[in-house]
Amino acid sequence: MKLADLRRFSIRKQFKIRFRLQNGLECVITDRGIAEVPALKGPPDFNLEEELASAREFLLEPSAAPDTKNPLKPRSITRDELAAMVSASPAAGAASDHDDE
Repeated sequence: MKLADLRRFSIRKQFKIRFRLQNGLECVITDRGIAEVPALKGPPDFNLEEELASAREFLLEPSAAPDTKNPLKPRSITRDELAAMVSASPAAGAASDHDDE
């Protein structure tokens, strides 16, 4: 599971994905697919792809529409659960969608 896979998944499913870095900071992949480390104050001294590879627990936060009466609650999932969700998401489907035109 790569960072690009999580970025695509977060956009398709409209989730924010949070995970802890080894230095204690938190990475947030927004529902627009942007990976951010909000507490970072300068140039990073880490590789985000390597940090993702070592992450074992993730927090999924659904992006609720403002008019939603019962928004979904954030939930904590393991790396294996997230990998299964990402692989079930049609990543290659975008290329085949264009073949139909």
